[in-house]
Amino acid sequence: MSATPNRLARTLQRIEALPALLRQPARNLALRRAVPFTGTAGLDFVALTPARTEIAVRNRRPVQNHIQGVHAAAMALLAETATGMVVGMNVRDDCLPLCKSMHVDFKKRATGAMRAEASLSEQQRASMRAEPKGEVTVTVVVTDEAGVNPVECEFVWAWIPKTPKN
Repeated sequence: MSATPNRLARTLQRIEALPALLRQPARNLALRRAVPFTGTAGLDFVALTPARTEIAVRNRRPVQNHIQGVHAAAMALLAETATGMVVGMNVRDDCLPLCKSMHVDFKKRATGAMRAEASLSEQQRASMRAEPKGEVTVTVVVTDEAGVNPVECEFVWAWIPKTPKN
C-alpha cells in the first residue's frame, strides 16, 4: 500500500506542492469546506501529515467563554479535530473514521490562543492501513499561549468499512 493511503492525504499532499504563501490558506479553505464547523470556530490547520497534526485556534469573541478565555467546547473541538485529522489521513478510502469516545479533563485556566498536536505511531498507522476495522487511542497535547497544558485529553477513534450507498 502507498505512503499516502487515502484521498484526504493525497489532497493535502497536493496542497503542499503550492507556493509557501498559499499553502496555509488553501489547507484551511479545503478543510473548512469539508468540515464546516471547523470554519465556524476559525480553526487554523497549521501542520498536517499522516503521522502528526497541529491545529490552532485564536482567542477571539466567537469562541470565548464568560471570562474571555477559549471556551471549553472550543478546546474539546480543537483536540477532537487534531485527533480526527491524523486518523482521517490514515484510514483507507473504503473505511469511515468515527470518534468512539473523548475524555477531557480541564486542569488550569487557559491563556490566549490554543494549539493541539496529535500523533500516531507507525504501528497504529500500519494497523489502520491493514485492517478493515479497529480502534486506536490517539495522543493529543493541548497547549495555550503561555505554554501551559490547561486540558488533558484522550480520544479513542474507530474505523469501520463504509456501507455502499444505495
